[in-house]
Amino acid sequence: MVSTYTQPLARLIEAFQTLPGIGPKSAQRLAFHMLKQSSHDIKNFSDALLDAKEKIGECAQCFNLSGQSPCELCANPNRSPKTIGVVIDAQDLFALERTGEFSGQYHVLHGLISPMEGIGPEDLKIRELLARLTTDSEGRNRVEEVILALPPSIEGDTTSLYLSKLIKPLGIKLTRIAFGLPVGGDLEYADNMTIARALDGRQEF
Repeated sequence: MVSTYTQPLARLIEAFQTLPGIGPKSAQRLAFHMLKQSSHDIKNFSDALLDAKEKIGECAQCFNLSGQSPCELCANPNRSPKTIGVVIDAQDLFALERTGEFSGQYHVLHGLISPMEGIGPEDLKIRELLARLTTDSEGRNRVEEVILALPPSIEGDTTSLYLSKLIKPLGIKLTRIAFGLPVGGDLEYADNMTIARALDGRQEF
């Protein structure tokens, strides 16, 4: 279908189709919408994309996406260092943050353990998480609880079980959100109330 369009338009449609969740029809609508915009608006759009790509990186502490390191959340003195919420990616972090119910710090794994996809523990930010949980030179550890905000899926369960074997021996309370989240559901697509209840109803793992 794309081949029936003039080459520059076909290329634009194909570019939109590379975005997640965008099929052929949605890509066509986006392409035609962009063509109706002024050159000024399109330049602002492209400048915003380039600026985000050039300036956004990973926080050296929690591995959230940010334009600074440590990120705005890690640098916030009002966030409690006693609790760390472990999430898959930045989208899930922002989903939790939108609820306004979590005042601790975060740790972004950047994926889940999935042998079928060739993703092992060494491909995630697990080593960095454990480094944040180990005691300092004086034998102190400020972290009292780790909350696994991972989806109830095969990959989520596998990752949670793997983390529990590493974290429990450290004497740190380990919980996992569960209440209100459907099996196979993602935090990113859940409403704020559901996420808040899931966080409030977390159970010890």
